[in-house]
Amino acid sequence: MYLRQLKFTNFKNYKEAELLLSPRINCFIGQNGAGKTNVLDAIYYLSFCKSYFNPIDSQNIRHEDDFFGIHGIYVRQQNVIDKVHCMLKRNQNKQFKLNEKKYDRLADHIGLIPLVMISPYDRDLINNGSEVRRKYIDGVVSQFDRNYLHNLLDYNKALAQRNALLKNFAERRYFDEIALEIWDVKLIKLGHEIVNKRKEFVDEFIPIFQQYFTLISGGNEKVELNYQSSLCEGKMEDLLKENLAKDRAIRYTSVGAHKDDLDFLIDGFPLKKYGSQGQQKSYVIAIKLAQFEFMRKLKSFKPILLLDDIFDKLDTQRVEQLIRLVSEENFGQVFITDTQKERIEKLFDATALDHRLFEVVKGTVKEINNGRV
Repeated sequence: MYLRQLKFTNFKNYKEAELLLSPRINCFIGQNGAGKTNVLDAIYYLSFCKSYFNPIDSQNIRHEDDFFGIHGIYVRQQNVIDKVHCMLKRNQNKQFKLNEKKYDRLADHIGLIPLVMISPYDRDLINNGSEVRRKYIDGVVSQFDRNYLHNLLDYNKALAQRNALLKNFAERRYFDEIALEIWDVKLIKLGHEIVNKRKEFVDEFIPIFQQYFTLISGGNEKVELNYQSSLCEGKMEDLLKENLAKDRAIRYTSVGAHKDDLDFLIDGFPLKKYGSQGQQKSYVIAIKLAQFEFMRKLKSFKPILLLDDIFDKLDTQRVEQLIRLVSEENFGQVFITDTQKERIEKLFDATALDHRLFEVVKGTVKEINNGRV
């Protein structure tokens, strides 16, 4: 599938933009702050019903305007057309429509338009806490397993209720074990299902990730990715009992699926501490390309791939290798942003690949070269 036409109004720094897109490669060139990334974020919205960068929807409305709208026309297999619309007015609920039919729950849209985003912000996977890495796993698995998404939402609701009880017990200086057990039962059942699905995903994901890192880096380093969960070592019910006194003291639930993490290693050492900037960037790109490949095989069609300003900190060899990879038949529609027009033109001059080149200047975007053959 691919995005044939994109239109957005009052979105971030754009008053209005309308683009006809190549089914293969689309490149957006412009200075930092011009709005290149905002184009990609509009595309991301149409897949995930939210921004990749700012979770507060109202802050994505252009200053002094009352709403934003994002509209996309997609072409599926057998030339089936899907129209997706996202509208948000200030102080109102967000509306999301597929072929003019409004969703009752936004979660029902997740996974219908598979998409992988690679951005400089992905280094947060390395540098930030475990919550970022858990959210990454959850985001990937939720795109192909709706039951997992529902379990995750229910788990988080039960966790919030248990934490509220623990806080209430401490403030009122009493304890009701039966009331707590109601939520323990839910956490036990849902927690094990979530962890089992995460572990199953990571086990299948690791060899794909290692393959892509080798392709990008030339095979000079050995990388590992390890899933860490206390539920892999023991039962949730036992962990809750063992940590009950601690939970009452700190007023929240200290064990469970919401504490899982991923360890990133390079040549046997923590990537965050020992990996160079280039190695860290290659590591994250390999993770995202592996995500793409995993989803492609699962969905039997190619997700959309967004590459936002990823060439910085990569040497010429790795940049060229990356472009060769995404130009292969395994990849479908690709969107690329870059500050250097000459670099993009040089990368595609040597190929007959269908591509379009757009220039972005202060919230305006226009096609400057039709690279189709």
